[in-house]
Amino acid sequence: MEQQLTGYGIILVTASSEDEAKMLASTLVSSKLAACVNLVPIQSIYTWQEQIHSEPEWQLIIKTDLTHFQTITQKIQELHSYDVPEIIALPIVAGSQSYLNWIKANIR
Repeated sequence: MEQQLTGYGIILVTASSEDEAKMLASTLVSSKLAACVNLVPIQSIYTWQEQIHSEPEWQLIIKTDLTHFQTITQKIQELHSYDVPEIIALPIVAGSQSYLNWIKANIR
């Protein structure tokens, strides 16, 4: 049974390219599922199919209301090129009230 998440949070997602990261970010912001998405180039070292890989990726830092986590997860899985995309939610435990109000105003 999945737990319903509440409150503001950050969802981390990696993408294989800048174009894919921009497409995912634009989709989430334009559909009002995210107030803002930061895109950061990173280098990832990970195990996939029992082999160690070292690949450049793009980290999406998605600011949202975590009540939309399931919808965001479904949208990312629908659009993402990876079989198993990273989708990790972290709660925002504190933030300036004006910034949190801005997130709220930009989420459906």
